[in-house]
Amino acid sequence: MMPRRSSTLDADGAATTAYAFVYFTETPNQSGASYGLHLAVSRDGLHWSPLNQNQPVTTPTSGQQGLRDPFVHRKQDGTFVVAATDLKGLDLGRNSQYLHIWDSADLASFTGYRHVRMHTMNTHTWAPTIFWDAGRRRYGIAYSAAGGGRDVLMVNYTGDFRTVSTPQVLFDPGFPVLDGDIVVDGGTTYLFYKNLADGNTYGARSPTGAPGSFTTYTTGLRQGNAMEAPLLVKRNDGTGWWLWGDGFSLVGNELHAWAGSSVDGSAWTLLNQRDYTPPLNAKHGSIVGITDAEYDAMTARWGLPAWTRLKSWNFPDRYVRHYNGSIRLDAYPFDPHQDQLWRTVPGLAGSGGVSFESINRPGHYLRRSGVQTRLDPDDGTAAFRADATFIRSTGLADPGGTSLRSYNLPTHYLRHSGYVLRLDPLGATLNSTDRHDATFRFVS
Repeated sequence: MMPRRSSTLDADGAATTAYAFVYFTETPNQSGASYGLHLAVSRDGLHWSPLNQNQPVTTPTSGQQGLRDPFVHRKQDGTFVVAATDLKGLDLGRNSQYLHIWDSADLASFTGYRHVRMHTMNTHTWAPTIFWDAGRRRYGIAYSAAGGGRDVLMVNYTGDFRTVSTPQVLFDPGFPVLDGDIVVDGGTTYLFYKNLADGNTYGARSPTGAPGSFTTYTTGLRQGNAMEAPLLVKRNDGTGWWLWGDGFSLVGNELHAWAGSSVDGSAWTLLNQRDYTPPLNAKHGSIVGITDAEYDAMTARWGLPAWTRLKSWNFPDRYVRHYNGSIRLDAYPFDPHQDQLWRTVPGLAGSGGVSFESINRPGHYLRRSGVQTRLDPDDGTAAFRADATFIRSTGLADPGGTSLRSYNLPTHYLRHSGYVLRLDPLGATLNSTDRHDATFRFVS
């Protein structure tokens, strides 16, 4: 397929059945920050599994030797190109005239790394997006830069992603804009962007995609205090679109998702966080449709996560974590982010159950202590093994979730109460709150 266009086939006619996400990572105190190229995959486009244990699959070696805002595009020949901002860390005042660029046949390897100069101005070159301009028979590389005293979207054209044309102003609506994402669908070019004046994200469109031809057609979207890094994704099944964006809230920068039946309309429905799970610690990336063969090549090369996260059903912004030996639900993101990562192993007391070993405290398991829960080291006793074993069952609140019954207190289920995990007897007269408190989703 040309995933940023209207087809659901790749260049060889194979159906795109999955999705790949490229991104960089940050956490509130920067302990989980990584400014290399990260990859995640998804079968449904909503729940994501980081590859390579959420470590970079490649890292820039030129310029500031770090990246932000990577963008992946499937070229007309079916292969991929990745472009990214030349910037490492949070010092956004450091300007670069360059972009990092790689080639890839299948996203299982990256070749031809180069550092391409886009302009000679004393300004930044942020958040590239790539689109095919059919009229020019060239690719457009659009990015944010300061021109005429405010941020605008510039564009250079290229046929090989090595040499580029002289930059032009692609979009300047008269107020500062940032983070453009461009797709071509049905002969129309769509541009979604952040309005820096009000913090909202808007959509513009053009019949040609030519510089200066875009007109805004949507109302503003935001989640939290503002929204940036809009990301448009056409569903592989052809039934609609998703719009992702980085929203700002009290706990930090979080990825949110909307659904729409048509990119040409202005109606976007905010999805419940229960229905999607972004890649762990992901910031400002992009998504492309991939085939079964590409999915298999990527997972074989980079490997799926060695961990599981337990996501609350009725508070889906919260994950089960350990904290000073206790087990509780906290709103994500938080640090240390590894406190929410669990290795699921066959039940210590019997293979019919499951046990949860902490990733960052190896040998320590989630276990019951009375009707409370703790993270404790395995002491080798039969009592500990039984306390640390749980039986998985269909979610009490919804069959799409999972509930966990105590192995040695079989009438009791794990549930949260006041954001603390405990075990309570849950009989035939469960109320809705009980059922929801005792239901979780296993995610990566």
